[in-house]
Amino acid sequence: MTTLAGKTILMSGGSRGIGLAIALRAARDGANIAMLAKTDTPHPKLEGTIHTAAEQIRAAGGNALPIVGDVREDDDITEAVMTTQGEFGGIDIVINNASVIDLSRSLDLGAKKYDLMQDVNVRGTFMLSRAAIPQLREAANPHILSLSPPLNPTPKWLGAHTGYTLAKYGMTMVTLGLAAEFASDGIAANTLWPRTTIATAAVQNLLGGDKVMAASRTADIYADAAYAVLTKQAAEYSGQSLIVEDVLEADGVTDFSGYAAIPGTPDDRLFPDIFLD
Repeated sequence: MTTLAGKTILMSGGSRGIGLAIALRAARDGANIAMLAKTDTPHPKLEGTIHTAAEQIRAAGGNALPIVGDVREDDDITEAVMTTQGEFGGIDIVINNASVIDLSRSLDLGAKKYDLMQDVNVRGTFMLSRAAIPQLREAANPHILSLSPPLNPTPKWLGAHTGYTLAKYGMTMVTLGLAAEFASDGIAANTLWPRTTIATAAVQNLLGGDKVMAASRTADIYADAAYAVLTKQAAEYSGQSLIVEDVLEADGVTDFSGYAAIPGTPDDRLFPDIFLD
């Protein structure tokens, strides 16, 4: 495959940041993008709502279906799957984008935040993917893509922020498990993670402010890598923990300078993302 034209994507989150960038890349092909997100009204500290995202998707050439709901709620997931199927006739791709981050050390991490990360990152990934399996089985080239890192059981990462590490590795384990379980159905399930930080609100607010933002890449690099994954033959490209830059290099892209948040920033001055040695 070389295009996502006519394909239907169901994404968790996506009002801003990486999820929106992936949606806009698909929209340029004329894809249908349904988003399940809570952002019905503006957040005082964050840009964008599910409705402004839908406007941008339509402006980019895609069809948008904003679904206000919570990936933690089973009824909302069921409604999202049914509504997407009813609007577009099926589901070709599930993107598990919604994620909660808290890098607190174990003694500082509140129980509610621990539960929130598990509920959104792990349970949400499992439940949304599972709910769409009947539709994915009918799709011509079905993909599940989760924005989570490779499993790296080194003390450096296991001990850095145990609660968050569990939640992100949980996303990956769910995805790799689904890849194995539904391989006979031809459903691909992969994860995707960048080598450098990406200039998003999470990086700005939680990982280092302006200094790290300036040493990051734009979300476009994530979007282009996701596009490359989702246009590959599902039956031959599954069960992998993929790295953004590796995916693009395999497709012949070797110059990443255009993705720097500050143009001209050399690669060795960019801030490495977590979980990768």
